[in-house]
Amino acid sequence: MKTTVELPDALFREAKEYAARQGIPMREMMERGLRAVLKESPTAGRRFRLKTVTTKGEGLVSDADWAAIRSLIYEGHGG
Repeated sequence: MKTTVELPDALFREAKEYAARQGIPMREMMERGLRAVLKESPTAGRRFRLKTVTTKGEGLVSDADWAAIRSLIYEGHGG
């Protein structure tokens, strides 16, 4: 598969020099890098599970408008 990737110029030059020193094409160097990153990923192969959280009917109940609720949420957090 072919794709286009945008990289900072300095990173591209460094990668190109690395590939040349190793005597491999850029494609192979990038493929190796992607495989290494995916292999090291702590969540590789694991699906995300959202914890079930219940309030047993004692959650926030408010007839306030959204602006009032939002100010309560961010109260004391610089927002």
